[in-house]
Amino acid sequence: MKRILPNILSALLLSCLPWLPAQAQSVSPPPRQVEPPAESLIISHTLSEPETSSFSTDLYRERSNIKTMDLTSRSTDIWTRMRRGFGIPDLASPVVDKQLAALVARPQAVINILERGRKYLYHIVSELEKRGMPTELALLPLVESAYNPMAFSPAKAAGLWQFIPSTGKDFQLQQNWWVDERRDVVASTNAALQYLQAVYELQGDWHLALASYNWGENAVVRAVNSNRNAGKPTDFNNLSMPNETRQYVPKFQAIKMIVANPERYGIKLPNIPNDPYFVTVERSQGMDVAVAARLAEMPLSEFQSLNPAYNRPVIPGSHAADLVLPVENAHKFKENLAAHAGQPLVNWKTYTLPRAARIEDVARRLRLSPDVLRTANGLAARARLASGYTLLIPQDTDTALADRAPPVNIKPRQAQHNPPRALSKTEPRPVASASKPRRRS
Repeated sequence: MKRILPNILSALLLSCLPWLPAQAQSVSPPPRQVEPPAESLIISHTLSEPETSSFSTDLYRERSNIKTMDLTSRSTDIWTRMRRGFGIPDLASPVVDKQLAALVARPQAVINILERGRKYLYHIVSELEKRGMPTELALLPLVESAYNPMAFSPAKAAGLWQFIPSTGKDFQLQQNWWVDERRDVVASTNAALQYLQAVYELQGDWHLALASYNWGENAVVRAVNSNRNAGKPTDFNNLSMPNETRQYVPKFQAIKMIVANPERYGIKLPNIPNDPYFVTVERSQGMDVAVAARLAEMPLSEFQSLNPAYNRPVIPGSHAADLVLPVENAHKFKENLAAHAGQPLVNWKTYTLPRAARIEDVARRLRLSPDVLRTANGLAARARLASGYTLLIPQDTDTALADRAPPVNIKPRQAQHNPPRALSKTEPRPVASASKPRRRS
């Protein structure tokens, strides 16, 4: 029996072998369905069916080349850091496709504009992260102003974020003869993010919030209510809106797609490190813009790109904003300012006209170039100034001869802006409007 039992067991096992593979196959789990990675799904749903199928196949084929990202490590460049904070759902539409095609057709233009944003991107991304906002919003100034803080639109919108005067006042951005904080890099960014937060809380949808930023939140609310009352969808793609807004949000989506995956579109993003480009430096007294640039040991044009808010060649002591300087220049500025003690920081003074005069006549009497007076005071060519009008003139100008000059028989016309106060007087901060913020009428 001891010899027969093993033989019987062996025979039974051999008889079971033919059906074991089939049985194993019948109980094995179905193959796992693999979704393409979310960051690769950056194509519009408007592709035809064959194109979509081919594109999906390419995504599966490329999946093995996609590297995982360590979210605990510090990003070495601003683009990696920005991508980690992307949080706005992708928008798909034929308009997005057209905007994307237009950008991809001009890769160098895209690169140049992003390079211009080098000075501002670290600050904007940091401010977005502080507020828990999607970091791709740092790309919005590309759509608004091409990262040009001196941009000025026909609608009188100014700065990186293109605030119109009324909305700038709503968010307490000073706008007077001396300064326009709509162009201030720090102040305007803070105001823009406050505005974006407000319209997102109102709309509950980032695409509608972006449309509100361009078109006005009240206009978007009316469009949403109109669709809702008509039983229509209330998402961005289904609203009736001006063509500018219809193109605005898709252009933002298109540039986001390029930054998300530049290799796919054959664009090499500029190498912008994940480090602060500038810091703020406290200032307790007025000074010339040119003097400030010299103390910081930087070209005037570079200084003005970081401090673009000043309308005049003087930074008034009454303006409380700090200077914005590159990290490596901030220490130089402090050292040079301390060494400059006892020397004048302001080389301009105010001069009140004793009688009405043309700007060319005033310049001749003061022995100055008319262009110097026009530029320093924001005056149009051939401006006619009323008696009592106050001008900003170089400090060493002798006004005695001009005061004794005989009057000129002209019909005075007040220049179309507010004259300056004396440099020593305090500029009152405008009170924010109690009305609802509005960017477009």
